[in-house]
Amino acid sequence: MRIDRLIGILSILLQKEKITAPELAEHFEVSRRTINRDIEELCKAGIPIVTWQGQGGGISIMDGYRMDRTLLTNKEMQDILVGLRSLDSVNGTNRYVQLMEKLSVDSSNFMTGNQSVLIDLSSWYQTALASKIELIRSAIDSKRELEFIYYSPRGETKREVEPYYLIFKWASWYVWGWCKVRQDFRMFKLNRMEQLSLSESLFESRSCPLPDLRDSTVFSGGMEVKALFRPEYKWKLVEEYGGNCYTEQEDGRLLFQTNTFANKDYLIDWIFSFRDEVELIEPEEVRIEIKEVLEAMRDIYK
Repeated sequence: MRIDRLIGILSILLQKEKITAPELAEHFEVSRRTINRDIEELCKAGIPIVTWQGQGGGISIMDGYRMDRTLLTNKEMQDILVGLRSLDSVNGTNRYVQLMEKLSVDSSNFMTGNQSVLIDLSSWYQTALASKIELIRSAIDSKRELEFIYYSPRGETKREVEPYYLIFKWASWYVWGWCKVRQDFRMFKLNRMEQLSLSESLFESRSCPLPDLRDSTVFSGGMEVKALFRPEYKWKLVEEYGGNCYTEQEDGRLLFQTNTFANKDYLIDWIFSFRDEVELIEPEEVRIEIKEVLEAMRDIYK
């Protein structure tokens, strides 16, 4: 992509005293004529680039404009690479790491140093998500509305949305934007979006508040829950709620207590994931509903 190359050329010029057009052409695997056009574009953008012809000549940025490379330490550059690699994991490409390689000229220890942190933002839905993410990013950049069918517990609806932010949170991808159906800002989970497409309609950017991504906002909780688990599931309780979420009983079972569940449907689904290894004690009304569900399931499987 040309914008990547322009950023790469600018980064090299900011870090090196001087470089020749053939060296840039070889580095970016393009022709010298292409490099000359790129330099012209950078000049038009207001970058004070100077060139010298003949032996010892080259391309440089005017003194006083060059960035001090010590503004970013090696550790900070490593952290940038971690973030860029995590973006590559979304669509299975090396686009961002390749861009970072271009930006890190003369900093070989940056690319080859110890990479102790790896972040993978991909999921089981990698194939479906990659195309959606690219489409949404294109819509945000071009200020084009999105159209899609959205599936929620209340049913399916057709939505038209002005997208503003692409968000990775709670192990899932979301888009935050102005919903023309609800006339308000809403967050939509990508896995629940189908028939996603770019609209022909452009939108004017409105004042967009940042979404409130605190866990307490989405998972409000409030339901007092008590349940007895067989000790074989201690690992799952610790994984999800930490080592202080249960009290071991005399018979070896684990008394689990929490008030983090926001609704009974999620609680019932969670209890059923343990099959017959758990007994819900409270709330009583949910315990009764579980009994009714089990009786209905028995009629289906009898």
